[in-house]
Amino acid sequence: MTLIDYLDQLQAAVAAAPVPNPGSGEPPPELGEKVLRILRWVAYLAVTACVGGLLFTAAKMALSHRRGDDTNVSQLGWVFAACLLIGSASAIVSALI
Repeated sequence: MTLIDYLDQLQAAVAAAPVPNPGSGEPPPELGEKVLRILRWVAYLAVTACVGGLLFTAAKMALSHRRGDDTNVSQLGWVFAACLLIGSASAIVSALI
């Protein structure tokens, strides 16, 4: 048997094998609630960081405006982008799975 024949047989075997469907998965009984609790804490801290970031950026913009500077507008855009990602994280992951 040549290498080409072997590769042809291997390709045919791989093509004939069904692709396993992992499903949506399920957490282990005692671990599932603990993982969800950690994710809830992370989500809470992320939303808190977004609110803090908006307040901090707003304060910097107010001080800069008083001095006649407008360099913090891009920082506000990054904070909005972070808020958007954090708010839609679950939907993004659901769409990818």
